[in-house]
Amino acid sequence: MARDTGPQCKQCRREGQKLFLKGERCLTDKCGVERRSYPPGEHGRGRLRASEYRQQLREKQKARRYYQVLEKQFRSYYDKASRQDGVTGENLLRLLERRFDNVLVRLGFAASRRQARQLIRHGHWQVNGRRVDIPSYQLKPDDIVSIRSGSNAETTVRVATELISTVPPWLQADHDSLTAKVLRLPERDEIDAPISEQLIVELYSK
Repeated sequence: MARDTGPQCKQCRREGQKLFLKGERCLTDKCGVERRSYPPGEHGRGRLRASEYRQQLREKQKARRYYQVLEKQFRSYYDKASRQDGVTGENLLRLLERRFDNVLVRLGFAASRRQARQLIRHGHWQVNGRRVDIPSYQLKPDDIVSIRSGSNAETTVRVATELISTVPPWLQADHDSLTAKVLRLPERDEIDAPISEQLIVELYSK
């Protein structure tokens, strides 16, 4: 399974804002962006050359790091979104939002996408009563998400639920029974991601 194992705080610092990659740590003073708000590396405090291409590239990298997907995966999502009806940028975000690992974070069942991936890969979660161990699995409307009976990760999941205050309106969660349902596809204004998808479309359209 290909994955990014590099330092996550450096990724946030590179993009100049919190991407909440480390769960609870991102809410404390230990957050890398709070401690060092400049980009990592020897020239992190140097002057940055502004350009249209740089802005578009940084937006794409930010989206890729936010959803924790690799370059080839991200390009595949874009190609799929461009073939769908509607606005390509919004289609792209909908595909990324409906990833199983991202949905667990949105529901509050995982503190971070990396933790969600681990819980999924270890077989702690089910979709419609069947075990799904693929983090990129695309959830559909009316899918039921539930923790596997007898899972030893229940305590970890319940701790994660304390970090979330609201669940997006396109999802329905029961934090007592640790079950949830996908009500419908998300609308653009319901996707709480610090991303300008139009810049990504412009980059790939060149």
